[in-house]
Amino acid sequence: MNWTENIFQEFVDALQTAVDDSEFERIATRACHGLGFRWFAYLNIVDSSLKLISSYPKSWTSRYLRRQYQRLDPVVLRARSEHTTFTWGASSGSIRPASREQVRFFQEATEFGIKSGITVPIRAGFGRMAAFTVATDDALMEPDMLPATSHDVVQLLGLYFHTHLRGRPAISEEPQRVQILSQRERQCLAWAALGKTVSETAVILGITPRTVAFHLENARRKLGATSITHCVALAMRQRLLP
Repeated sequence: MNWTENIFQEFVDALQTAVDDSEFERIATRACHGLGFRWFAYLNIVDSSLKLISSYPKSWTSRYLRRQYQRLDPVVLRARSEHTTFTWGASSGSIRPASREQVRFFQEATEFGIKSGITVPIRAGFGRMAAFTVATDDALMEPDMLPATSHDVVQLLGLYFHTHLRGRPAISEEPQRVQILSQRERQCLAWAALGKTVSETAVILGITPRTVAFHLENARRKLGATSITHCVALAMRQRLLP
């Protein structure tokens, strides 16, 4: 399993038990960083209602929402009309501003460091749309020059993120679900229960030690444990281990 497959598998495993926007943001941010990007943004527009989950600077997202920039954002407008993943960049000319307002918009985004990225348009039916974006502040990084596999992985991240976010349970169901661990989290805990170290577990499962530590920490947080040992004990008591 190569590094992009590891990133994607870790992302999918973590999504299985995400229950709120902050968890979805944390999971997508980690995957985004793993691919070499600084930020991600998920935008969902239904009629006049807008939902934004993003790791962009809060001062930028606040301004974006307050000024309703989705109405003139060239990236969003292109995502409305396209069906395939596309790249954009401040210096590549892949998206050209069509008005003074759009020129100012790009200038403002650049001031916050947002200079290039990859966007996945998502069709939701009945005129609804969503878009998943990964972006960078590196003026020398051109998304068009990235390997084709990066585009494929970003597309999968966007589609899985959208599907799991829309499919999460109602708030009334969340307290029960938060106790459920993903398969990978249960596997890591099971080997920890047998006395295996993080490095040994990584070899057994064919993943990196960093990924094992990530799943163990997720499990600890979900079960409200104070340590991994405590987490193993709680998981065994609740019969959550395979």
